[in-house]
Amino acid sequence: MPTYRDEGVVLRTHKLGEADRIITVLSRRHGKVRAVARGVRRTSSKWGARLEPFSHVDLQFATGRTLDVITEAVTLHAWSEPLCTDYPRYTVGQVMLETADRLVSIENEPALPQFQLLAGALNALVGGTSDGPRPATMVMDSYLLRAVATAGFAPSLDACASCGEVGPHEAFSPASGGLVCPRCRPPGTPQVRPATLALLSALISGDWPATRAADEPTQRQASGLIAAFVAWHLERGLRTMQHVAR
Repeated sequence: MPTYRDEGVVLRTHKLGEADRIITVLSRRHGKVRAVARGVRRTSSKWGARLEPFSHVDLQFATGRTLDVITEAVTLHAWSEPLCTDYPRYTVGQVMLETADRLVSIENEPALPQFQLLAGALNALVGGTSDGPRPATMVMDSYLLRAVATAGFAPSLDACASCGEVGPHEAFSPASGGLVCPRCRPPGTPQVRPATLALLSALISGDWPATRAADEPTQRQASGLIAAFVAWHLERGLRTMQHVAR
């Protein structure tokens, strides 16, 4: 069978038969790939632990009729080890994996930006950001904003999402696509604090030094707005979000 090689992050696994698993991977060059890992559930398997969610692995695939087959796996980053022993970071990581899985819906289509965002976010979750450690939920919020923006759903943070009037504006509507002016503001739209808007802008641009001074109420309001915005554009909420410890 023809073979190919790629690196990727394991998103999820499913049991297949008595000893196999179907592994879903977000890869660097081939997008989302679903492949069979034969015998991986046997206690004698030498590389079963390398194919757990959060693992960053270098894989060799053999092309199959319906599903490809994983024939070799080499660990690049074992992010699963520290995350599985830290519940707050583990739940945040699960949200990241589910988001990547939902955003990259077509298999075997290139998705390099999404792969890079996910790998960078998991690395920051485990080892800290470029400006030092940040709360796990803040790393998640930055990833969520940047991932949906890369998918084409960037929130408007400097002009009205409905009419385009340049801000600053004080209301954020997930359904409208971001900030809205007083004329376009739907009923019940929450008002955004200036500090929260500054935090949202820093999170979507990856400006970690600018997030250093954000207090807890600001982080909490930003997290709520981001969760609502992502749920709206994914058409349903993230199943794993309910387990995140805030």
